[in-house]
Amino acid sequence: MARPTNPVGRWNRVFVCNCFGVTEAQVKKHAADGACTPRQIASACKAGTDCGSCVRRIQALLGRGALPGRDAAKRDIPALVEAGRREERLDEAA
Repeated sequence: MARPTNPVGRWNRVFVCNCFGVTEAQVKKHAADGACTPRQIASACKAGTDCGSCVRRIQALLGRGALPGRDAAKRDIPALVEAGRREERLDEAA
């Protein structure tokens, strides 16, 4: 029996959560099925519930990567003000 020349997904797995072996494709599937927060992803597949190092990656996959970070807190800017500024910059760029 001949082996497939391009076994999709067999070697192209990108792991998001190493603790539970959750791949990027699995997170995207759960998001397509309705999970829209890292907590909902965690409920679906446990990703982000052990060491937590994958939570930011999960946020990015869910399109939540533009949230205010620590840099705003260091500058004593309220998070909502910083988020509004980021949205304004995105609107101007579009």
